[in-house]
Amino acid sequence: MPKEAGLWRFIPALIGAVATLWFAQFLPVVSTGEIPEYVAEWVPQLGISLAFRLDGLALAFALLISGIGALVFLYAATYFRSDRRLASLLVTLLAFAISMLGLTCADDAITLFIFWEGTTVTSFLLIGFDHEKQNSRWAAIQALVITGAGGLALLAGLLIMGGMAGTLRLSEMNQMGDMFRASELYPLVFALVMLGCFTKSAQWPFHFWLPGAMAAPTPVSAYLHSATMVKAGVFLMARFTPALGGTDLWTWTLVPVGAFTMILTSVWAMRQTDLKLMLAFTTVMGLSMITMLLGLSTPESIAAAMTFLLIHAFYKAGLFLSVGMIEKGSGSRNYPELGGLARSMPLTVSVVALAALSMAGMIPFFGFIGKEMIYEATLHTEFLTYAVSGAALLANALMVACAMMIAIRPFFFSHLKAPKETPADPGWGLYTGPCVLAALGLLFGVLPGPAEYGLVGPMVEAVSQEPLHAHLALWHGVKPPLYLSIATFILGFLLYVLLDRIARFLSDIEDDVPRTESWYDGLIHGLGRFSHFCTYKIQNGHMTSYLRRTYLALGIALWLALFSGAMSWPELRLSIEFIDWAIFAIIIGSIVVVIRTNSRLTAIAALGGIGSSIAVIFVVYGAPDVAMTQLFVEILVVVFMAIAMVKLPRSGNIPFRPLDATISVVLGVGVTTTMLMVLGTDIDLKLTKFFEEKSVPDALGHNIVNVILVDFRGLDTMGETAVIAIAAIAAYAVLKAGRSGNGRSS
Repeated sequence: MPKEAGLWRFIPALIGAVATLWFAQFLPVVSTGEIPEYVAEWVPQLGISLAFRLDGLALAFALLISGIGALVFLYAATYFRSDRRLASLLVTLLAFAISMLGLTCADDAITLFIFWEGTTVTSFLLIGFDHEKQNSRWAAIQALVITGAGGLALLAGLLIMGGMAGTLRLSEMNQMGDMFRASELYPLVFALVMLGCFTKSAQWPFHFWLPGAMAAPTPVSAYLHSATMVKAGVFLMARFTPALGGTDLWTWTLVPVGAFTMILTSVWAMRQTDLKLMLAFTTVMGLSMITMLLGLSTPESIAAAMTFLLIHAFYKAGLFLSVGMIEKGSGSRNYPELGGLARSMPLTVSVVALAALSMAGMIPFFGFIGKEMIYEATLHTEFLTYAVSGAALLANALMVACAMMIAIRPFFFSHLKAPKETPADPGWGLYTGPCVLAALGLLFGVLPGPAEYGLVGPMVEAVSQEPLHAHLALWHGVKPPLYLSIATFILGFLLYVLLDRIARFLSDIEDDVPRTESWYDGLIHGLGRFSHFCTYKIQNGHMTSYLRRTYLALGIALWLALFSGAMSWPELRLSIEFIDWAIFAIIIGSIVVVIRTNSRLTAIAALGGIGSSIAVIFVVYGAPDVAMTQLFVEILVVVFMAIAMVKLPRSGNIPFRPLDATISVVLGVGVTTTMLMVLGTDIDLKLTKFFEEKSVPDALGHNIVNVILVDFRGLDTMGETAVIAIAAIAAYAVLKAGRSGNGRSS
């Protein structure tokens, strides 16, 4: 038996519990309308600050992240108590929790983005925790590519919003909603921000990455993919509702996408036999429900979205952890292999039943209140009322069927022999978290007042900037929402009865249905082929080819800059002396020799003549120190190249290459023309004045060039010196290697 980890493994759980208590102290403060803030200057020149704001929405997420985090940390410490990778897992989970807290509490766009990408990177590490398995690596890469690309789109959107608003503070942006919605850039900003939200919260057409991420261990799935990380997308939708919401584009995007994803993933949840994978599809359903409700943009829909967000976190995290209990206690989480576990695992069946009843929306659970509020919101919207209500009814009915499946199939009726000889409830470290979460689902259903005044009310006010008008209660009378609830239970029960037939039907048509993730597979395959093509064409191992492409690209860039009109041609007043003609004649003669000679050594010597002539130009025009540097460099280049040429095998005459000559002309003429046109532009002397003023008092030097190199650019100069030293060592090693037999280099 591997040795179990010590008590240190409970430290992250303790940190999470302390953080929960610390955030809980702000509940009375935030519920009265006061919003604690913390701001520290970071890059004031760019208006970037470390700004955090704990309004109702941020506080609710902070409590979910830290509270559920504490339970998950405890669960993981027990689940992996004998695994040598436990420390790595706990540290990564803790880093993820910190990233999520920073994201949800951030009030600066750049701060938010940094923590946003922190969740992307840490989730990549957590999904790929079992990196020895290929499917874990592929799932981690898929999640990283999709959410990372969405993050880049989000960054672009945030920067455009910051430029439009003149501030990067999110709270200030949300006060400028009318300005954003009236701007011509609104569609672009909306598209970029929604790309970030949809990819993170797995909305169609990006929904497939989340079920794939179930390759992660159960504690990771419970934390990242039910309670926290995937809710970052819907969190950002809620956060930017005051700034971007309320338009036709907002509604016609969020509502159809949310409804379609909700039904699609609910249906495919019926196909799954792996309990964890089934919960993954229903997780996407829950996120889609919140997306649809936020898209409706009514007071009732926002209240329903915020309530369901809490409900979903409680029952889904509890069910994910309960699946881990089933797997640890019985040896499997594949429900066709399970049955009759109720007698041997009484605690597990009780916890699963409580969480599943909240998921199904049964009275008196918190889920029932949420379901009633959802129907109230869909029935009182002016946007496709019947279609939206029908979509919510079908999705909720499918959730009832899935809840019945997970609560009944593994525990009752079918008395199968579990993979383990003696199934049993796991220890306290595994059942504490699910018990607490399931109990909260019941407690907030029976006593919804604390949830309304402490959490839901401030959340709604943060999103809609209006107080909560509805009240959370189990009974609102005999009204249409109650009729829809009854219809949900009846339809859900019928779907459960037909579960096996539905699963077989979906299995039969699975190969014929277009795979929604095919676009991703095609994109990755196309990128691979394109990369292979570029590598084959560019990285061909020939130095001349690399130089040819580099100089051609540089020449094209120069000519594009010239044609952009940014520079103008100077007024040239030529006063040519005899020395100028002499230098010009030497340079032209050297160029002719380089082009026409068949001897490498002659060509190298002629190149040295060009460089030496340029050194003379520096002397003539009053830059002797630059001339000395140029001359020394030319001498070293000629000497080293001559030595290298002696060591190389003989290859006969040097052929004339028209393509190389053309590239040389394009680059040479481009550089010359650029230098001449630079003379026709106004020179910004701010840096010149700065160095003139600071060289003597700050650096105690009268030679400004030396002061710049040694003091103001000291690290840069040190780096250049290191590069020269490395190049010298490499050149010496190549020359020292000598030649092997048959005239080939060793």
